[in-house]
Amino acid sequence: LHEFLRQCVRPLLCHHHSFDSKADCMFRLVTLNLNGIRSAADKGFVPWAEQTGADCIGVQEVKAQADTVEGRFDKVGDLHGHFHYAQKKGYSGVGLYARKAPSDVKIGFGSREFDDEGRYLEADFGELAVVSLYLPSGSAGPHRQASKFRFLDAFLPHLEALRRSGREIVLCGDWNIAHQPIDLKNWRSNQKNSGFLPEERAWLTRVFDELGFVDVFRRVDPRPERYTWWSNRGQAWAKNVGWRIDYQIATPGIAAQATAASIYTLRRFSDHAPLVVAEQFALLEALHPGRIDLG
Repeated sequence: LHEFLRQCVRPLLCHHHSFDSKADCMFRLVTLNLNGIRSAADKGFVPWAEQTGADCIGVQEVKAQADTVEGRFDKVGDLHGHFHYAQKKGYSGVGLYARKAPSDVKIGFGSREFDDEGRYLEADFGELAVVSLYLPSGSAGPHRQASKFRFLDAFLPHLEALRRSGREIVLCGDWNIAHQPIDLKNWRSNQKNSGFLPEERAWLTRVFDELGFVDVFRRVDPRPERYTWWSNRGQAWAKNVGWRIDYQIATPGIAAQATAASIYTLRRFSDHAPLVVAEQFALLEALHPGRIDLG
């Protein structure tokens, strides 16, 4: 494990960090909603991803099928991709690029309705599981909001099962919910809008307070106006009128090892920004000796 992690140490591109000898065992995880892998590639996603030094990159809204991805987007640098495609072409889809081959890859979480939409991929590395996740958006109208609520009802028991498994879990992706007023610019005017509804926020509070998962970014960075998505309308990007709806949500063991978190905004690959988290894995390995399979 330690030899593998030493070989994977690279500075984070977004803030040009340099790490001393105490940080020789860093694990970097990136998540980004691509809003179409072909579109993101046209904007420079692939060369950027190759240089991030990431060990895993979770992507959402791939909006492509296997015949488009294979041979073109199934590998980024020395990270190999694994994908859960939606049945509907040009819709949804998630993926995970990983430097180390996982021991197992699970597609879907057992819901026929939502597994057909390509919303969940879990890669297992011994006692560590990394999930790429895309929750439905309800902004298109009441029928989509109803679908979102059905997803929340179906997904909570799966989160409970993950928590009971005793493994370290990181669920990275677009959760389509801003949890607290600090997580969006205009929170007062959005309290009746999808993504900041009281029911959605209460559901996410249960994930944290009852199930014991941790919002890793907020553990590291408590500052306001740290957003991951901006509407394409008006001048939302220029004025930083955004929402923080992309998360890395983790079990306490791995969340406690997070040493840095960044939202990369120097370049735009989609309407979302990459969220980058660095974990000090030497301490995590001490919690699970010999059971984290990354090398």
